[in-house]
Amino acid sequence: MYISGSLGLNPLTSELVPGGVEAETDQSLKNIESILKKAGIDYNNVVKTTVLLADINDWPKVNTLYQKYFSSHCPARAAYAVKELPKGARIEIEAVAVIGNIVDE
Repeated sequence: MYISGSLGLNPLTSELVPGGVEAETDQSLKNIESILKKAGIDYNNVVKTTVLLADINDWPKVNTLYQKYFSSHCPARAAYAVKELPKGARIEIEAVAVIGNIVDE
């Protein structure tokens, strides 16, 4: 399953959540979690993420929150600084997940 870029948007208003990069990161990851749940899977099924940042100096803050969601399983990840993100967002996260059981060997 390919999850296109998830901004830190409130799902009820489609507006960015207030609070800066930490709040946007948390909301983006909650939005991804909601998509995963609808497919009957969770963060353990995510095999790759891409994190796009308006300011690469926000990476330590983002990484701390990211580890809250990916605590036992760490997918491959890339992070890039970009010039601009939609709606003036500070962060956007893409994910690739496998639907079905994943077996670690």
